[in-house]
Amino acid sequence: MVHLYKEVQPTDHFEISLPHFLSTNERQLLTLFYQPLTGPEPISLYLTLWAEGEDLHNNHPMTHYYLMNVLNMPIGKIFEARIALEAIGLLRTWRKDEDDSRQFIYELIRPLDAPAFFQDPLLSMFLFSKIGEQAYRKLRRRFTRAINKDTFKEVSRSFMDVYKPVHMNVPKDFAEVNEGKKQDYPFYFEQFDFNLLMSGLSENLIPSSSITAEVKEVIAKLAFLYHLSPMDMQKVVILALDDNVHISIDRLKKAAADYYKLTVSKDAPKMEKTFVQSEKPQMAQKTSKEQELQIYLETTPPLQVLKDINNGKEPLPSSVELAEDLIMKHGMPVGVVNVLLEYVMLTTDMKLPRKYVERIADHWMRKNLKTAKEAMDLARTERDQYTKWKNENNTKATGAKQSGTGYKNQSRQSKEIIPEWFYKRNKQEETKQPDIEKQKSTEERRKKILEALGQSDGEVN
Repeated sequence: MVHLYKEVQPTDHFEISLPHFLSTNERQLLTLFYQPLTGPEPISLYLTLWAEGEDLHNNHPMTHYYLMNVLNMPIGKIFEARIALEAIGLLRTWRKDEDDSRQFIYELIRPLDAPAFFQDPLLSMFLFSKIGEQAYRKLRRRFTRAINKDTFKEVSRSFMDVYKPVHMNVPKDFAEVNEGKKQDYPFYFEQFDFNLLMSGLSENLIPSSSITAEVKEVIAKLAFLYHLSPMDMQKVVILALDDNVHISIDRLKKAAADYYKLTVSKDAPKMEKTFVQSEKPQMAQKTSKEQELQIYLETTPPLQVLKDINNGKEPLPSSVELAEDLIMKHGMPVGVVNVLLEYVMLTTDMKLPRKYVERIADHWMRKNLKTAKEAMDLARTERDQYTKWKNENNTKATGAKQSGTGYKNQSRQSKEIIPEWFYKRNKQEETKQPDIEKQKSTEERRKKILEALGQSDGEVN
């Protein structure tokens, strides 16, 4: 498995840069244009950062553990949501590495307006492939309004027509203005081989002046979208020429689409996430139950683990506080904390004695454990020592019946004994539904009996 979450840890802090307040229209663009491309989780992260960034009174950095609780996502999902926002041009991230932690700055970027979105060949085709032609046309009609200006003549005045310069002693730093880059998502079109493209185009046929920076960017995006080589794009550029030997963006996009249909496929191209593809070969391998447990403990928030161990019941605030202290105050990895909570609960008859937990936690921190697997292996190796600590921690003999599952009774040679709660965790929701249906059925029968007796609900003879 590719552990993407190791790029960021729950204890890492972040700040939010929100240079502008977003509008209702931009929220609609996020929901209808960007959410089909990224899925709901990246948009949930964006909206959460947006809401927190608008709190002008919050000047303190937050931790990613807060995002895990608010979004109900493991840290790996939050990382994947973050890089999806970065790729689509909705987020820029800065990182600073320190001793054992990292700090991040998340800058939210405005979504592209509807005309710019539909004009972009990658985004528009990506959206088309996700929602289909009918929904795509409906969005275009809703968010774009074309006005025919053919019979009109522009009479707008220029800046120089209205204003004239006045010489003043202006400080140099006041006069310096950094020209801002147009809003866009990060796409490095310079990686396309324009030299090879131009080598096959005659200057007489296509003047180099017609290949502007904007045209170059569209050419590179179309080549990426349709997986066309510079030699293929030579033919596309020639097809895009108009009668005046000019290249328009619309003709370029149409020529690329026509060339793709003729030479490659009649079906529109689709996008896939590269980091998901990199996981497939390894995920295809057979995963043992113990590996499945390790992955679960490594990627699940402690609040959910406590809930699953306790048969779906909400954990007490003291248990949640203990887990958060281990992560936030002591910087323990989430996977290690989950193993610790599970180990102690399964070996103390579902209790969480704070002193006992902290004593083992101190040992694990000195061992510098980083993963759930390391913690599980150490728990088995040091089982006798931890049992001694547990007995020392008890002020009197309890005689409580100990669970027959978990780490306590495992032999040292055992490599794959999985606690019963792990098998039952996915059945909790399934068992709840029949109970609800049973209650409804019982309630209906009760009402029918009351009606037969001539009583309404709530009457007492």
